[in-house]
Amino acid sequence: MKGDVVDFYYFTGTGNTLLVVQRIAEVLEARGKTVNLRRLECCEPAGVDTRNVIGLGFPVAGQSTYPFVWDFMRALPDSEGTEAFMVDTMYGFSGAIVGPLKKVLKAKGYEPTGATEIMMPGNWFPKKIDEEKNAKTVEKGLDKAARFAEKLADGSASWRRVPLLSDWFYRLCSRPKVWKMMAEIAAEYAVDPVKCRECEICEGLCPVGNISCAGDLPVFGDSCQQCMRCLAFCPTGAITVPGIEYEIYTAVKVRRVAPKTD
Repeated sequence: MKGDVVDFYYFTGTGNTLLVVQRIAEVLEARGKTVNLRRLECCEPAGVDTRNVIGLGFPVAGQSTYPFVWDFMRALPDSEGTEAFMVDTMYGFSGAIVGPLKKVLKAKGYEPTGATEIMMPGNWFPKKIDEEKNAKTVEKGLDKAARFAEKLADGSASWRRVPLLSDWFYRLCSRPKVWKMMAEIAAEYAVDPVKCRECEICEGLCPVGNISCAGDLPVFGDSCQQCMRCLAFCPTGAITVPGIEYEIYTAVKVRRVAPKTD
């Protein structure tokens, strides 16, 4: 890594990505870099400073990532050789993000310097949470994040791309039908009027403004992208999905995801 200042834009759903981003930042700072962590959903792409190294961190969703994250990355300003790297967190597999994002960044004039994907515990309606297994998965994931950061710092990281396969897979996963289905799942969300204390935390957490607390109870719109924040961080468990048996997974406390909601 040639640059000394890193602006690390990230989105985290239930906290996995935040843990990974923080570990990468710790290692880079130990190597003499200045790292600015920036919540992607609170930033405007036009304000990105292309004089600094750009980091991008996000969860895998739909084998790619959320449309609003893609919107941010596609709207990044053009550059003349700005170093850029990415990290994603996932439970299963992706296939439609690493290659397509490299293609987008190169077209904008960035120099893609490294990409990695890190396995973390799943948060997609887990039926049973094995705390011991999750702890081991997190430890292994953070170790991989630290190794990746060391490679970034010494310039040995890589960003591979499989053009035909990843591009085809991206076109498949990014179809509007896929994300319409995600939004339809949210239409089934229910709010328990007894448990809900009208704290409006869910409204503040939603990265796409899909929740309104203008009335007595939260109301869900039709633009949900299933980041799982509202379900995971409701302090009283008032938001549920009827007919689905699951346990709640969070990697961090809500104040670490979005400090203003604490």
